[in-house]
Amino acid sequence: MNTSNTQNIKIELTERQKAFSRKMLSPFKFKLFTMTQVPLGFIAGMKLIELNGNQCATTLPYKFLNKNPFKSTYFAAQSMAAELSTAALGMLHLNEHLKKIAFIIVDMDAEFLKKAVDKVTFVCKDGHLVKEAIEKAYETGEGQVVKMETIGTMPDGTVVSKFHFTWSFKTRKR
Repeated sequence: MNTSNTQNIKIELTERQKAFSRKMLSPFKFKLFTMTQVPLGFIAGMKLIELNGNQCATTLPYKFLNKNPFKSTYFAAQSMAAELSTAALGMLHLNEHLKKIAFIIVDMDAEFLKKAVDKVTFVCKDGHLVKEAIEKAYETGEGQVVKMETIGTMPDGTVVSKFHFTWSFKTRKR
């Protein structure tokens, strides 16, 4: 995982990206998005609470529909909210490019460190990696792969899970 000093640089967003971020952070518009694009996310109660050039945060409530028989949040529900914290950064940074770039997960791994028995917040701080990969894919026409980390914590600060999603960014053939 690249943790260079570039993650400390504040990424300035264009007006188009700011509009996309506002739209995704609007509770009403985000519910519409999940209802039409990620219906299980809507049912699970996923929320997007932060989206800027550097990082994204999502939440997943601890509720009946998300629980497993062991009285903790089901790993698949956690995976869905964790993925969104990385995917939203990809969508934000792709928003500026006129040329279409496809992105898809090519690998994922996870560690489950504690039982998730409360709301979980997933934070991904790898916006700089996504931005660099998209710019390079756009400039060179070659596919780029980036591995992003997102960490899930409960309100008391307990880390419950860590996910690594490897995304591929590739210019589409016309």
